[in-house]
Amino acid sequence: MSLKTRTFAYMKTNNRFFLSLAWVLSLHVLTLLFLSLFRLIEYTVLGGMVSDPSASVCPAFVRGLWFDNVIACYISIAPLAVTLTAAAFGYAPRAIRKATVWWYGVLGSVAFMASAANIPYFAYFFKNINSSIFEWFSYAGTTAGMVTGEISYLLYIALFFACVAAYAWTMTRLRRLSDKLMENQDNNNMERRRPRLRHATDCIARLIVLSATTGLCVFGIRGRTGYNPIKISQAYYCDDAFLNQLGINPAFNLLTSALDDMRKENRELHLMPYPEAITLARQSLGISGKCDSLHVLRRYINNSRNNPTSNQQVTSQKRNVVVILMESMSANFLQTFGQQQRLTPTLDSLYNHSLAFMNCYSAGIHTNHGMTAALYSFPALMFRNLMKGTVTPHRDGIPTVLHNEGYHTMFFMTHEAQYDNMKAFFATNGYDDIYSQENYPKEEVVNSFGVSDHFLFGYALNRLNRQAATGKPFFATLLTVSNHPPYVIPSWFKPKTKDKETQIVEYADWAIADFLRLARQQAWYSNTIFVIMADHGKIVGKVSGELPQSYNHIPLVMFGPGVPTGKVEKLATQVDVMPTLLSLLGTSYRYDGFGVDQMTTERPLVFYSADNQIVARSHDMCYIYEPKTDRSFYYRTTPHWGLQETKPSNEFKPLRKYVFSMIQTAQYMLKRQY
Repeated sequence: MSLKTRTFAYMKTNNRFFLSLAWVLSLHVLTLLFLSLFRLIEYTVLGGMVSDPSASVCPAFVRGLWFDNVIACYISIAPLAVTLTAAAFGYAPRAIRKATVWWYGVLGSVAFMASAANIPYFAYFFKNINSSIFEWFSYAGTTAGMVTGEISYLLYIALFFACVAAYAWTMTRLRRLSDKLMENQDNNNMERRRPRLRHATDCIARLIVLSATTGLCVFGIRGRTGYNPIKISQAYYCDDAFLNQLGINPAFNLLTSALDDMRKENRELHLMPYPEAITLARQSLGISGKCDSLHVLRRYINNSRNNPTSNQQVTSQKRNVVVILMESMSANFLQTFGQQQRLTPTLDSLYNHSLAFMNCYSAGIHTNHGMTAALYSFPALMFRNLMKGTVTPHRDGIPTVLHNEGYHTMFFMTHEAQYDNMKAFFATNGYDDIYSQENYPKEEVVNSFGVSDHFLFGYALNRLNRQAATGKPFFATLLTVSNHPPYVIPSWFKPKTKDKETQIVEYADWAIADFLRLARQQAWYSNTIFVIMADHGKIVGKVSGELPQSYNHIPLVMFGPGVPTGKVEKLATQVDVMPTLLSLLGTSYRYDGFGVDQMTTERPLVFYSADNQIVARSHDMCYIYEPKTDRSFYYRTTPHWGLQETKPSNEFKPLRKYVFSMIQTAQYMLKRQY
């Protein structure tokens, strides 16, 4: 072979190599464009959540491109290495390019799915999608029904499929173009021979380029120089919570949160040493005496002084109890708390005729958190579901105490009993009867979450009447679900507002009113204490801080024989329901919980959590901490339960120490599962 012919052969191999590099880079760039498109759509749809008009949105998109590149590099690393290794030795077959299209198509679709799902997820939780969604996979049917039953979600499903189709079409076009360019290289008049090893210089150069590009891709996965790889804190650049989270790629957030869950060091929180935490928690709760290492918060609550036999207005007969947990009923829906529309006339009326708590906060932002806190006085530990486990957890709470006092205990839910392990958990922890979707007529099931509120209340009323006829006192818990997507409003109900999200609130309030109206007609009503609260809130109106206050600020009212009336301005949280209710009943008990009796004690602080954040709040300050990023946020409270961000100061140290000690003590107790 002549020198000229060999030279053209080497050039042809080099051209194949660089065309292969351009081919993979084109798919990488294409992936970045689609991920940025999803971010643009999210900003367009949810841009109203921006609370700081002075903050520029451009850095969010720049940082977003940074995080998107991490995901794109994860996808690109394998096809880049395979394609360039083959091309470095003169091979660039069409089969590799076809396989690359499939590789990008599958993994890119997964990333797009996270981005599409993140839009409604963020709209509901004010957080990027994270590993907590894997809890839903245990209930595939219910989750599928929720997703397909809410019309607005179908738009994002359609968006996902449209983007995947466009992505696949564009990649196919790029592959055909690459094939044509390769064919042009092969169809020239130069002799096609493999380069000889004695001409290794070009091959070594190609291998150097291969190593460099692969190294850059690995660096892209790492995301930054320095000891640690990129973390979500890199997305934070301003004081606006929405814009700070906008830059985080949803697939990145989902992946890292799942990996964090699997790390041994992250299986439990390490906020402070256990002995220090337990000592501070006991001091905060006023617990004195020797500390039992197995039951660090255990004390005996003597409520005999409150026994109704000493109250002339209440008979000696044990009073029944009905607890209603309303799905997503934020305090912000009530006119009592500043809502302009008249959405909840029943709840607003109860606030004027009950023991009504103005500053009550939910333990977490999921239903399982609200139930374990309100019924068993155990706080939420971020996004962990405390009702599930390989072995069903045991808890002492209102159901177990009243069961031991001779009460017949009942739980009524709208959906399937297996959801969130409810049947096993409640059967294990004090409930005699559990009623769920399996007990109701199939024609009454309206969506993946079962029956409507009005049917649940009607069914429960009949069961309560039967139980009252036995002469044995009862404790009943009713969990509603209507105010959770997909919203189903009965055709016969005529709301006054036009937005479906407020119409469903009107319906939920009406269902409570109708239940109480019918209950008043029953003989047992006059001997029954009612407790009505939300399991948690939801985003209502403008977001004023890193964590929307409307998500945890909830209504709580108690009324019935022996219950005083009046508005309580003291700080309260769901873990206080158990000690306060049992105090009103005059029932003494052994207690391991985190609550206080609101009838006799005033909390200087409350604590709660929201998936990746823990919070301590006083009447005039609020401290938020993110363990994963080690970031703190400091706020002064404003009138009407708002927040105004402020600078760190020593005033916030007691709040930080308080929430750390409480959460760490809860972690200690959970670790021992007593």
